[in-house]
Amino acid sequence: MVISKRPLHLFVAFAVAILPFFSSANTISDSTHVATETTHESHIEAHKAHGEGHGEAESLDKKDKVNAYIEHHLQDSHDFTFFSDEKEGKHYGFSLPVILFDKEAGVQVFSSSKFHHGEEIAEVNGNYYALHHGKIYKTNAEGQLNYDEHHHPTNEKPLDFSITKNVVSMLFTSALLLFMFIGLAKSYKKGPIPTGFGRILEPLIIFIREEIAIPNIGEKKYRKYMGFLLTVFFFIWLLNLLGMTPLGINVTGNIAVTVCLALFTFIITQVSANKDYWKHIFWMPGVPVPMKIILMPIELLGTLTKPFALLIRLFANITAGHVVIMSLIAMIFVGKNLAADMSISLALTLFISVIEILVAFLQAFIFTMLSSLFIGMAVQDHHHDEHHSEDLLGEHDNALV
Repeated sequence: MVISKRPLHLFVAFAVAILPFFSSANTISDSTHVATETTHESHIEAHKAHGEGHGEAESLDKKDKVNAYIEHHLQDSHDFTFFSDEKEGKHYGFSLPVILFDKEAGVQVFSSSKFHHGEEIAEVNGNYYALHHGKIYKTNAEGQLNYDEHHHPTNEKPLDFSITKNVVSMLFTSALLLFMFIGLAKSYKKGPIPTGFGRILEPLIIFIREEIAIPNIGEKKYRKYMGFLLTVFFFIWLLNLLGMTPLGINVTGNIAVTVCLALFTFIITQVSANKDYWKHIFWMPGVPVPMKIILMPIELLGTLTKPFALLIRLFANITAGHVVIMSLIAMIFVGKNLAADMSISLALTLFISVIEILVAFLQAFIFTMLSSLFIGMAVQDHHHDEHHSEDLLGEHDNALV
C-alpha cells in the first residue's frame, strides 16, 4: 500500500501547528485559564445586555488571564499536569518529590500532591508549607501568608532542593546523551563506520570538530575541550526540542539554567588561560603605560561580559519564542470572531513553530561557537613584536565586541 506524499506532508505540517496547543497544560493556572476563556467566549452574546462598559471589562479580564497564562507557562513547577477538568476539579498528570531544608525541622521530603496544585496546605511532621506562585513558604495550619507593601510574601522560605519539572527534563536529557554517546562508542568497536543511530551522530560530531573547535581553539589544543563542546551543544539542542513538545517544558528559557551553562564556560576559560591571555588583560604589550592603566579595568570587565552575553542570548531567544507562540494561541480566546481568529492563529503558529525548530539548533550552535571562541582566545599563543602589537590590540577589541 502506497501512501501519497502530499497528504503525509499536510499531516506533518498540521501536527507541528497544533503541537503548541497541547503544551499549555503546565500548571493548574494554565488549564483553568483555557477553560475559563472558552466559557467567556460562549457567553459573550448573553452578556451584551449589560452594556458596553461590561464588554470592555470582560475584554480586559481576558487579557489579564492571557498574560497570567503565559507567565505560568514560562515558569517551572513541582509537578507535571497534562490537562485538567475544571468542573470536577481533577488534574491528570503526576506529582514530583519535594525536598526542603527547614532550619527548624531539618530535611523534609514529601510528594507535591500534598499541595494539590497550590490549593491546599501541606502538613509534614507537624510543619505546614504553602505553594505560592511556584515558591514554597512556611506557614501555620491555616496557610496564612504575610505580605509587605509590594505584596510579596514575608514568610520564611525553606531551601528548596525539589525535583521539579525542569530538573526531570535535564536528568532525562542527560540520560539520553549518555545512551546516545555510549552506543556510538560501542559501535566503533565493531568497525570504523558507526551503525544505527550513530550514523546520525557522527556527522554532527565531525561538524562541531571541523567547523567550531578546530578553527577557534586550534588543531593542537581543540581535543581537550571537545567533550565540553559536544555536551553543551547536544544538551542545549535536545532541551530546546523538548520544549516544543506537549509536555510544556521551558528549561533553556530559565535564567538559572543559562547562568549555570555560561558559568561553566567562564570557569573553563579562566582556568585554561595561559600567561599571554592574562598579560593582555592586566598589562597589554605594545601599548603606552597610561593606556595600559585605562584598558586594564575594561579588559577585566570584558571577562565577565562574555559569559553574560552567552546566558542572555540563549535565555532571551528561547523565552521570546515561547511568548510569541502562546500569544498567537491566545488570539483564539481574545478575539471576537472565532472562525477567523482560529485560522489566523493556526497559520501563524505553524510558521513560528517551524522557525523555532531552526532556532533550537541555531541557539545551541551559537552557544557552542562562542564558548569555543572564548576558550580559544584564552589558550592561543601570542607572538609579540613591534609590527604585530597594534594588530593584536585590534583583534582583541573586536573579539570583545
